[in-house]
Amino acid sequence: MDCNEARPLLDANADHELPAPDAQRVQQHIESCDACRRESDNLRALSGVLRTAPYHRAPASLRERIMAGLPAMNEPVVAADAALPVAAENPAREGQGQAPRQAPKRGWLDRLLDGWRAPQGGLGWPGAAGGGFASGGSGGTGGGGFASGGAGGVFARGWLVALVVAMCAVAAGVALNLRRPADVGPFTDELIESHVRAQVSGRDIDVISTDRHTVKPWFNGRLDYSPPVEDLAASGFPLEGGRLDYLAHQRVAVLVYRYQKHVIDVYVYPQNAAGSSAAMPAKLGREGYAIAHWNAEGMTWWAISDAAPDALGNLETALKARLQSGSERTEGG
Repeated sequence: MDCNEARPLLDANADHELPAPDAQRVQQHIESCDACRRESDNLRALSGVLRTAPYHRAPASLRERIMAGLPAMNEPVVAADAALPVAAENPAREGQGQAPRQAPKRGWLDRLLDGWRAPQGGLGWPGAAGGGFASGGSGGTGGGGFASGGAGGVFARGWLVALVVAMCAVAAGVALNLRRPADVGPFTDELIESHVRAQVSGRDIDVISTDRHTVKPWFNGRLDYSPPVEDLAASGFPLEGGRLDYLAHQRVAVLVYRYQKHVIDVYVYPQNAAGSSAAMPAKLGREGYAIAHWNAEGMTWWAISDAAPDALGNLETALKARLQSGSERTEGG
């Protein structure tokens, strides 16, 4: 993370509003950047001052002005249909030198009401005095119809607004779920939690070594399979060691690589032994982390890092090339 990424997050970090993964990345950047650390200290000091500032109650005069501007409780509410052109109310006045008034512009809600009106009381409104949706039909003459100015009309209009808001919320939820990528499954959540937990705890490596002949034998007796281990330092991904972790209800091997200043955890286990990767894209991102998975040498590999997604693609290419060269067989690993 650089300054351009960290600066917009400093406010939320100072108020402890960031998710744990983002907070960790921001904190790591702050510790290595004097300018951002000073900015973060200033924000925390300002937040502390604001929290201890005295509370001032609004004056009574402000409340009185607000209440005076509100309509009275018994003031009649005029529906949009009440404002009709003069010519429509009394056609005989046309041509007598008096121009008809224009009806006010009607909003989206009025147009929606027009589409729902049913003359002759075809669609009764429960609880309305006349039983009709519109005041123009025989079912709406009772004054309590959907579009009338009575209390029933006001209630119905408010009900319709609430219904439209609810329908919009449902539509938005459906749209978000349709666009939700397949990478939001429980397995990737568990993968991210495992990676973050290891970084936060400071025990991200159980066996520290750049020698694959030290890391690979360390897993013997600790797992029921032997994970392939390769040092990819020549490709820019030096091996730093390995650890055991628990993922998808089983123990798995984790190979820890370094890319520049980024840690890359590579989880490796026999194909179809844990997790379901068939329905997930090969490369995905979650909460600021890049994630990639592939199959090779009878194993499923999952890589996760806060490095750019291209880094994981390059690591995958280098690892597959190394495995295809048969390094473990030729070196007697």
